[in-house]
Amino acid sequence: MTIKVVKNPIRKSELLEIANEGFGDLVKAVVDVKQEIMAIGGELHADEEILLTEQYDSQRENTWGINIYPEKSEKEWIEFDSLINLKPAFGNRSRDVENSEIKEKIRSIVKKLITI
Repeated sequence: MTIKVVKNPIRKSELLEIANEGFGDLVKAVVDVKQEIMAIGGELHADEEILLTEQYDSQRENTWGINIYPEKSEKEWIEFDSLINLKPAFGNRSRDVENSEIKEKIRSIVKKLITI
């Protein structure tokens, strides 16, 4: 599975293709809430996070793992569940994104980067 870094908007149809090539109904993504970019299409969130940190200077406290279900409605298509979200040093003690402001920022970035 090839990881793609999204800095400029892509179409939802491209996300569907990535889903079909990988997990079928979902695309794993890591969002950098500071740079407002995301890595998509990897087999593991950790692989996407490593790519962002090594090639795009992302910082661990700014990267959050999500799953995107492109066939669901925009209201339901983001699942905040990833092992990389376990960040006790940064106040997040679960696989979820516990901070509601960060969740909203992630939703906003995803909406900006994926167009219909």
